[in-house]
Amino acid sequence: MKTRTEISAGGVVYRRVHDEVEICLAARRTRRGDLAWGLPKGLVEREEAPEEAALREVAEETGLQAEIEKDLGTVRYFYVWEGVRVRKQVRFYLMRATGGDVSNHDDEMEDVRWFPARRAVKRTSFRGERELVERAVELLS
Repeated sequence: MKTRTEISAGGVVYRRVHDEVEICLAARRTRRGDLAWGLPKGLVEREEAPEEAALREVAEETGLQAEIEKDLGTVRYFYVWEGVRVRKQVRFYLMRATGGDVSNHDDEMEDVRWFPARRAVKRTSFRGERELVERAVELLS
């Protein structure tokens, strides 16, 4: 089976509302048709720094403007797409929302919502991202 590598970047975007932390999650349909909630992320384009890609992808996929506060590290995983094994690396950043509106998300996402921090941890569909959200919530507590 052919293998390729993809390098992406994204963010755990948060805001504080009345001293409570909320995390922004974005949902898209899986190939099976299930709604999967996760973090905004996307490919790092040629000659683009991971931080720039993360901010761009957050803006595109969530409609939010944000500021990077901390590097949360890299999540690595594999998946198969159209007969090709994809080795994926995603660099994530903790980001504070500074503007925008989740209603302005792009068509790639079916839904984008703010969740109370602990609920966001439980709602995140994929283990690697769920662990990142949990870590971000601990940092923000």
